[in-house]
Amino acid sequence: MTDTTDVRIALGQVAGVHALPLRALDDLAACGTGRAVGAGTTLANEGDDATYLYVVIEGRVAIDTHTPGDGTLVLETLGRGELVGWSWLVPPHRWRFAVRAVDDTDLVEIDAAALRDRCIVDPELGFTLARHVVAGLAARLEATRLRLLDLYAPPPGGR
Repeated sequence: MTDTTDVRIALGQVAGVHALPLRALDDLAACGTGRAVGAGTTLANEGDDATYLYVVIEGRVAIDTHTPGDGTLVLETLGRGELVGWSWLVPPHRWRFAVRAVDDTDLVEIDAAALRDRCIVDPELGFTLARHVVAGLAARLEATRLRLLDLYAPPPGGR
């Protein structure tokens, strides 16, 4: 992906993102660049400024956190078409979790400040993107709830 047109085409071909209105896709593409990273590459660390959000085009990234005594705990693995990051949208714009490439991964890296500026100028865009981000968060919360139920549910037949 070498220019805005390539980025726009890549974004338009991934599930979830292609459902955004055309204008929103154009705004994302205008703020984005293609990026290829190798497996193991760190895209963000907990506490870093959230200067980018990412859309996975191919490959997978892990969302993880550091737990004292246990090391790194992978919370979720995201793949093709998934939006990575919400911290760019919520002050103080710092990553709450770390993000690392699991595989060689192609991404669209979107400049968060530029996108926030576009959202201020165009509240409809801001609302559309916020709704998209919240839908993703809701799905991830539900997945977390199911994992916790599985983890802490009593075994069949009682305790």
